[in-house]
Amino acid sequence: MEKIKRLSKYRDAILIILDCLCIFFAYYLGAVLIQDSVLNFSDYYYYRVMHSAICYIIIYETIFHIGKRHKSIIRYEEGKDYIIYILLCLITAFCVSIVGIFIRTITTLKMNLLASIIISIMIVAYRVIMRYILVNDIVNKGVYTKYNDSKKKLLIIGAGNAAHEIIKNINTNFRDEYDIVGIIDDNRSRLNFTVSGVKIIGNRNDIIRICKDNNVDLIFFSIARIDNENKKQILNICQQTQAKVRVLPGIREIINNKKNIFNSLRDVEIEDILGRNPVKLDNSNIESLIKGHTILVTGGGGSIGSELCRQIMNYNPERLIMLDIYENSLYDIELELKDKYPETKIDAVIASIRDKKRLYEVFEKYHPYLVFHAAAHKHVPLMENSPLEAIKNNVFGTYNVVNACDEFNVKRFILISTDKAVNPTNIMGATKRMCEMIVQAKNKVSDTEYAAVRFGNVLGSNGSVVPLFKKQIAAGGPVTVTHKEITRFFMTIPEAVELVLQAMTYAKGGEIFVLDMGEPVKIYDLAESLIRLSGLVPNKDIKIEVTGLRPGEKLYEEILMNEEGLEKTSHNKIFVAEPMNITMEDIKEKLSKLDNLIEREEMDITKIKKTMKDVVPTFKETQN
Repeated sequence: MEKIKRLSKYRDAILIILDCLCIFFAYYLGAVLIQDSVLNFSDYYYYRVMHSAICYIIIYETIFHIGKRHKSIIRYEEGKDYIIYILLCLITAFCVSIVGIFIRTITTLKMNLLASIIISIMIVAYRVIMRYILVNDIVNKGVYTKYNDSKKKLLIIGAGNAAHEIIKNINTNFRDEYDIVGIIDDNRSRLNFTVSGVKIIGNRNDIIRICKDNNVDLIFFSIARIDNENKKQILNICQQTQAKVRVLPGIREIINNKKNIFNSLRDVEIEDILGRNPVKLDNSNIESLIKGHTILVTGGGGSIGSELCRQIMNYNPERLIMLDIYENSLYDIELELKDKYPETKIDAVIASIRDKKRLYEVFEKYHPYLVFHAAAHKHVPLMENSPLEAIKNNVFGTYNVVNACDEFNVKRFILISTDKAVNPTNIMGATKRMCEMIVQAKNKVSDTEYAAVRFGNVLGSNGSVVPLFKKQIAAGGPVTVTHKEITRFFMTIPEAVELVLQAMTYAKGGEIFVLDMGEPVKIYDLAESLIRLSGLVPNKDIKIEVTGLRPGEKLYEEILMNEEGLEKTSHNKIFVAEPMNITMEDIKEKLSKLDNLIEREEMDITKIKKTMKDVVPTFKETQN
């Protein structure tokens, strides 16, 4: 590298000398080809050829300096740069021929064009050679060897344009960090072909063998356009190696993030290996309800609430109101959306759903058309220790929002519920079940259309298990799982929100929509997958520790209650549970019992749970 640095200060002079040598040689060779004989130095034609070459140099160098082509960094030149060199050479040839009209000692257009073609070939060729020398650091090849122990052995999956970009980036910037073992591609006709000099050495069935034989440290999954099932299968194979896996996200994510291919590579997320197919939506129905209206989202700074806000903005609301008690997360989503949608009215409102007076002030000021109610206390163990807080926020907070919607003639209200409301075994689940009751009862006495959408765990949400596992792995373990057989339904945050928006279009009032969560996932298996995809071995590099079920936690979550039926909607992932036979009089009686607990500031958790069982008959505690 030092040798190259010493030469770099003479760079411009070296390039001009090389250009001049190419031009003189090209004119001489062109003359020989036209004359079909070696030129005699005393011949007049040789004199004309040299005059033309000198004229070419003057015009060529002038054009190149005006166009600042000598400022182009050879290491980073590519196809379009070489095309520019060829075009400029041809332009120079025409300019020389025009000069020849006035100066008889200049050669003909035929000679100038032939010489220009030879010049362009030579100029491009020496730049390609120089680029190869610089990129591969051939000058200092004694310093680094191809199989330097400090390099990470890298296997690339996918032989498309993304692989080409990754290899180019590595060769240009990270050659001393990575040693590319080869490329995997399922197209058998490509076997033994090369991409940017790297050989295609097998298909997905060869991944485990190749990783073992070559001690592969890293796998780059570079296929952006692939169906989820195939992606899942290949990543499951990668899990059986000891290599850390990084993946290229979808094309839309790459474009939205405006990053190059190499910088778009990210760690594998658990949703990559779940293999869930994208949700298909009827966007026209969603837009007809949102476009041009004022939309309110409670809990707008939370995981679900903030994603609701993002997706609502895709449908052109007149105004978006984001209400939350926690200012930091609300501020973040406000900045994000105002930057992306500067023309839309976006209001971040700090308020608690427990505060009825403040809530009514917000409704009176904005008069929302649709309300999405995502504000809630949701952490099961925390709510077991603070049950009154769950009741105040989840039950009475929801009751306040529901009544405000009725008072201010909201068109439609959607409650974000949970599978933990089904045969609840904890305070949090019981309070959410009570919220579902309030929604169905209120729908019977109001012009507002009330509905609830119930789904399971969302990947990556605040407090969910996946971010916790990642932190534990990064800290060196152990990864803690409460039970080896515990299972949960999982859905990505965007997928859950998309289905919430779709369910909203089906609501006529009183429904509890149930989302198809796919197959339940064993949490222990999920922990093992995350460890393997980090390039580590479960219970060897990172220990998995079984800690025992927590208070209120059950092994298997349910989506429907025993007494509920299930009806299909026109969307294959959305179903409707049979409505409960409950009235507002029943609700007020139940609320009165809960209000007595709050009035007495009841601290006896056993008494609180006994009252909740009376209010929510399906609430049954687990015996841990």
